[in-house]
Amino acid sequence: MTRPSPVAQWRSYRLLLPFLRPYVYSLLFVVVVSLMATCLGLAQPWLSKLMIDQALLPRDMTALVRIAVLMVVVAVANYALNIIASYRYVATSAAMLFDIRAALLRHLQTLSPRFYSRFRLGDLMSRINSDVSDIQRVTADTLLSVISNMMMLTGCVGIMLWLDWKLFVISVVVIPGCVLLFLYYQRRITALTRQMRARGADLGCMLVDSLMGMRVITSLNAGEQEVSRFHKCNTAFVSVMMRMQVASFMAGAVPGTLLTATTSGVVIYGGAQIIMGKMTVGTLVAFMTYQMRLFGPVQTLMGLVSGLSSARVSLARILELFEMRADVVDSPDPVALTRVARELRVTDVSLRHETREVLKRVNLLVPQGAFCAVLGPSGAGKSTLADLIVRNLDPDSGRITVDGIDIRDVKLSDVHREILLVDQSPHLFNDTILANITFAFPAASEADVARVVRLAGLEHLVARLPHGLRTQVGERGLALSAGERHRVALARALLRHPSVLILDEPTAALDGETEQLVAKGLRAAFPGTTLIVITHKPALAAMADMVVTLREGHVDVERPALHAHA
Repeated sequence: MTRPSPVAQWRSYRLLLPFLRPYVYSLLFVVVVSLMATCLGLAQPWLSKLMIDQALLPRDMTALVRIAVLMVVVAVANYALNIIASYRYVATSAAMLFDIRAALLRHLQTLSPRFYSRFRLGDLMSRINSDVSDIQRVTADTLLSVISNMMMLTGCVGIMLWLDWKLFVISVVVIPGCVLLFLYYQRRITALTRQMRARGADLGCMLVDSLMGMRVITSLNAGEQEVSRFHKCNTAFVSVMMRMQVASFMAGAVPGTLLTATTSGVVIYGGAQIIMGKMTVGTLVAFMTYQMRLFGPVQTLMGLVSGLSSARVSLARILELFEMRADVVDSPDPVALTRVARELRVTDVSLRHETREVLKRVNLLVPQGAFCAVLGPSGAGKSTLADLIVRNLDPDSGRITVDGIDIRDVKLSDVHREILLVDQSPHLFNDTILANITFAFPAASEADVARVVRLAGLEHLVARLPHGLRTQVGERGLALSAGERHRVALARALLRHPSVLILDEPTAALDGETEQLVAKGLRAAFPGTTLIVITHKPALAAMADMVVTLREGHVDVERPALHAHA
């Protein structure tokens, strides 16, 4: 992938604009409060000047008490305003972080199985979690800091020029050189940050892969091999991280050392002015205090550039996800669909995956209410055909219609409601059996749940579990067997009573007796539902009204529907 130009990289911050707009007034409030806090902060060195020149040197106790009380009031008010601004800003940035993550999750829900088949899970998690958090951290620390430091910098420069312009020149003479040095290190930090993100994604992918394959690792006694692989990935990540730490230290230390050296020049010149009677002690103390406050914002702003560079890399990685176009989208004027009443028809459908043509001018007619078994060797395109029917993918040519309507013209939400697919390896969430069955359908009644539990062959499992339907299924449902996981997913599908139910190897992990119960239960439960079953099991195929075989991308209908449904 071609690396974007620096200008294009900085323009990636435009991604944040839609997320900033809802919080304009909150941010404006933060700016106003920060301005008030900065004004109070600028007043403190001036009060020190007054204390020395008008109270200490003249030995005026009344003035000393008055100025001391005023300093306390100013300090407390400044502290309170800074807390208010910081609290409000962090709350706003956290809300914006949620908006970004929610928008990203919604976008990822529109992407097809092709995207998830080629995108590494660890890399995806790194972007959603680490990169979005980095953006939030930088925005929470940076924007407020930029506002307050810029105001402090402007105020300090103005007051220092008013106090003594020659001292000001001495105090800032090295700043241009400091900025150039910092910019040099900043470019290195940007490049190293990009490398660190990539190595971090590699490490995350390795850990996800290792955890998901833990049973294989253990069974093959390959634990040390995995530790060695982890060590290699971790060493690469740490190496880049340490180089970035050195560059970050140099970016702050070298300019900071040069800035501090100018303090000596200010002391010598200012001291000479006091000795000659051309400057008061209070003026020099105030000037040096403002100088110290000037260096703080300069160093902070230079450091923030490094943070922005890091966030820019993270933002570019998030932007890459947002730029992934969905393969399947709603038509401009979608048609509503209530139920599939007559038929599902596949007409001259072809689909190419990378260099291989998976389906070649497939034609198929499935009457509503039919039980259709789809057979064929592995890789013949059975699961691809299922993805096309539920519109996870769109065909390269041809069309799929329900009751004569092209499903590309039907609202996607209606397609997903009326045509449901249960995958060969269905996903269960780390929750209870009941929560997985009623997922996205929390209004289901106890009677409805009991019915689908019975139809999916889960009654015996639920009866022997101490907590019944409240039993936790574990991460990815691994507390249950493969067959039990599939039956929970089947119950989840049955609860929705779709017009068309597609089951990919629904009984692959079941024994023969349970397979018969599930198959008969499917026929009896929903006589009006079209059942399309991808299977290798002869028991299911024998019960089907029509048997379709996929060979080398082509379809053969071996036995059409012979009997009507109840």
